[in-house]
Amino acid sequence: MPLPVFAFLALLALLAGPLKAQVEAVSLLGDSLRRPALAPEAEARLLAQLDSARIAYEADSTSAETLIWLGRRTAYLGRYRDAIAIYTDGIRKHPNDARLYRHRGHRYITVRRLNDAVADFQRAAELIHGKPDEVEPDGQPNARNIPTSTLQSNIWYHYGLALYLQGEFARALEAYRECMKVSKNPDMLVATSHWVYMTLRRLGQEAEAAQALEPITPDLEVIENGEYHRLLLMYKGELSPDSLLAPGAETIGGVTAAYGVGNWHLYNGRPAEAEAVFRRIVATGPWAAFGYVAAESELFRGVVGR
Repeated sequence: MPLPVFAFLALLALLAGPLKAQVEAVSLLGDSLRRPALAPEAEARLLAQLDSARIAYEADSTSAETLIWLGRRTAYLGRYRDAIAIYTDGIRKHPNDARLYRHRGHRYITVRRLNDAVADFQRAAELIHGKPDEVEPDGQPNARNIPTSTLQSNIWYHYGLALYLQGEFARALEAYRECMKVSKNPDMLVATSHWVYMTLRRLGQEAEAAQALEPITPDLEVIENGEYHRLLLMYKGELSPDSLLAPGAETIGGVTAAYGVGNWHLYNGRPAEAEAVFRRIVATGPWAAFGYVAAESELFRGVVGR
């Protein structure tokens, strides 16, 4: 049975440290994925935020809001399984709150439980049907402290991703099309357009993929999705692939860019080059990054060998 929230809170109180070596997931390739190490300053800040979320939850344990923030703050520390347990407890208490399925589905992707992620996002999509969208507050605000995504865009975006990672490109495209309807600012435009473009290319729909690039211009005012913007400009021939790989694959941004370049090689008939990029990602990148999971998925499904 999932770990109840009260038991999780008791466990946190007993922990002397973050247990960085703890295995959080098993990769699609069968490797143990351990809790990420954090810089001391970042760890202290995130622990303080978690403590504040815990206090808020204890003051009102019936609130879906306080429970969601407890789960989010837990996940930011790399405690993904604990976060899933928190959301599961929340769903038991609030079975019709789409936010809980959205956040649990996200962390199911992180721990490679892709079928469970798809089920959660499907349920979340049912719950938001016909309802107005709402801005989703950032847990770690960007440089301008301006949230760039919404509940509905995050549901459809991650739904598409969970399907894409399983090679279900036609179904993923349907989800990304829905996401595009609620992608109302440059950041969401470039993020969604990137996955729409890649999915169309994987489906062999090159003319439609080219149309997806038409709204993308160098002067878009992008706040936090710069890698997606640059990748789209690369697909248009305005940037070189080498310029996208310059940062390497050791950061989330680097992994994002590297996977896009590797996938670009793949659907342009260069599987050896694609495989080299994907293997570089899984050798050096942060394993919770979506680009890492995507590279892992390609290697697991044997796509680069076809």
